[in-house]
Order: sequence, then structure tokens, then C-alpha cells
Amino acid sequence: MPKFLIIQTAFIGDAVLATGVLEKLHAFFPEASIDFLVRKGNESLFTGHPYLHQLLVWDKQTHKRRNLLRILRQIRRNRYDKVINLQRFAATGLLTAFSAGGETIGFDKNPLSFLFSRSVLHQVGQAEDGLHETARNNALISHFTDEQVFLPRLYPAPADFKATARYKSHPYICLAPSSVWFTKQLPADQWVDLLRSVPDTLRVYLIGGPADKPFMDTICDAEPGRAVANLAGELSLLQSAALMKDAVMNYVNDSSPMHLASAMNAPVTAVYCSTVPAFGFGPLSDQRFIVQTPLQLSCRPCGLHGRTACPLGHFNCARSITTGQLLNSLPVITPPAG
Repeated sequence: MPKFLIIQTAFIGDAVLATGVLEKLHAFFPEASIDFLVRKGNESLFTGHPYLHQLLVWDKQTHKRRNLLRILRQIRRNRYDKVINLQRFAATGLLTAFSAGGETIGFDKNPLSFLFSRSVLHQVGQAEDGLHETARNNALISHFTDEQVFLPRLYPAPADFKATARYKSHPYICLAPSSVWFTKQLPADQWVDLLRSVPDTLRVYLIGGPADKPFMDTICDAEPGRAVANLAGELSLLQSAALMKDAVMNYVNDSSPMHLASAMNAPVTAVYCSTVPAFGFGPLSDQRFIVQTPLQLSCRPCGLHGRTACPLGHFNCARSITTGQLLNSLPVITPPAG
């Protein structure tokens, strides 16, 4: 029975997208033992995952180096047949290179890739035909599987769906208006304008983590006449995914909730401000829409990741997005008779 280790210790969205590799390995090797290494804080994504043998967790916040060495010792004891590193940073390169795995695989941009058994080209471009991250990840395992890209998937438990059932008695939309990065986040007043334009027949739920609550309170307070439930910090990641699955539409930034929607094949409208879909992190749901500025801005994109502020001060990549663009993806819901 082959033993695989997948390494992805970046943020929530990266871990979600990495599940495409997990899905494919299980499809090709249904009897395999598949382990997954994540950063502390992302482990709840994999609670009860049906294809996972063991979840390894690296605590980066306290005693980072000590915990890294602890994880390395654990990896070496497990003697994996293949160690598959989806990251491009030295720490995970060390875990891969010194894993004692039968085959060590990672991207060429990892500074320790010269020590891997197999190094794979990693390309991020700005062209519309650029590879999606799931395709880049698949390139790491295609030599012993095939070229087909498997989509990410999450597995909320029945208890997660039960916890969100009370919110689903009427048609609803979810808004995930926050982002860790300012330039990846549509400003609060533009979210408020959207709320004012959404039909009253739809309930509105704001979702996010505990740290997002103040920003979402700002949105709710600006439109007191609208029935909006701020669920920031009240739902787990898998509960949020379960809620998004049955929404009429999910409005998200280029951030982790977009990837939750993709993993649930939930309808999604992804708003891009400073970044662009061509970077390869776009939505994957069957029903997906992309909203971005209609302007040709020479300053956009201003980087692969978000920034804490617009470098030029105007934030036109967000400010030029209209409420009409957002509403274009909202289905017309006919209220029930009577």
C-alpha cells in the first residue's frame, strides 16, 4: 500500500485548492495511505475527511523552528513513498528534501528544489490562458497519474449542514466581504450599495472569521433597515462551506471564501480588485462569475498578492466596480405563491 504525504502549510485558500491533489491520489490509489501537512489553524478543514489517513499540523506561531524539526522527525518516521510539496518556501523544502521519502517532488521555485527527486516548473502569468493553481498542483503528480486536473473538494459532516439548516428556510445570498489584504477587498460602502439593491425576498448572511466581525458590523450598521445576519466568527470553516453550498449566490473577494465555494461547487461571484484571475486562483464552480474593473489600468495588477494600501492612493481597481456589475450575476428569484 503506497504512502503519500501532501505538504501545503500556506493559508486557507491554498489548503483548499490542494485538496484536488488529494482527490486525484485517492482516485488512482484507493487503498493508499494519504497524509496531509497543514499549518495550525487550517486543520478544521479536514475534520472527518473520508480520504485522509492522518493530518499533520505545523504550529508556526509559537516555537516555529522547534515545531518544524518535530514535524520533520515525524515525517521521517513515516517513510513515505512520495512526498509532494505544493509550496515554494525554504521551510517546506527542508521538510521535503530531508523527509527520507522514496520520491520527493516540488516546484522549481523552491530554494531547496535542487535536493528533490523531481523538480517541476512553476509558472504564474498574467495572460488569460494562464494555468490555474489546481493545474499547477496537478503537474506535480501527473508523471505517475495523468494530465487530468481534479477539482478541490471539502466534506462538511451532517452536523455541519444541521448547524446551518436554520438559515436555509428562505432563499438567501452569502457575502464574504473581508480579506486579509486591503487591495483585495471591495470597500465597505460598495458592499452596502449592493445590500441596498438586493431584493427583499432574499435573506443576506455575512460570513468570515472572528477578526472580520468589526468590518462586517460597519456594513450592517450602514443599512439598519435591511435584515442582514452577521455570522462572522459564528460558523466553522466547514459550516460556512455548508451554508454557501445552498445559497442563491455567494459574493466573495479574491480570498479564501472563493475557494470554499469552489470546493462545494456553490454558485459564486468573485470580485477582483488589485489582482487578476489570470494569476490562476479563480473560481471553479460550475456557476461562476468574475467581476472586475471595466477600466484598463496600467497599475493593475500591482502584485501577485494583496497590499495593505493602494500604492497610488486612488484604489481605482475597486472604486470603478459598479453595483450593476455585481447584480448581473444574481438570479431572479420568484417568491412562492401565497
